[in-house]
Amino acid sequence: MRLDKFLKVSRLIKRRTIAKEVSDAERVLVNGKIAKASKEIASGDEIEITFGKNVVKIRVLKIMDSTKKTDAEEMYELISEKTK
Repeated sequence: MRLDKFLKVSRLIKRRTIAKEVSDAERVLVNGKIAKASKEIASGDEIEITFGKNVVKIRVLKIMDSTKKTDAEEMYELISEKTK
C-alpha cells in the first residue's frame, strides 16, 4: 500500500491529499529514510511523522484497504510521541 493511502486509512492524517503534501515536504520518514507519498508500506515498517513541533513514531502492524474508525488503531502501534 502507498504511504499516503496508509496514513489516510489508518486515520493518522485526515485526507490523502494532505498526507501527500506532508510526504512531499520531507516530513515523513520510513525506516529512517525520507519517503515520498508513493513509497510502498509493509508490516513491520517504522514511520516517523513530523507535525510542526510534534514527532510521532509508529510501527505498521497490518495493512487494510479500508477500515472503520474504531478499527484504524489496529493498523499501527505507537512507539513514541515527543515535542521538539
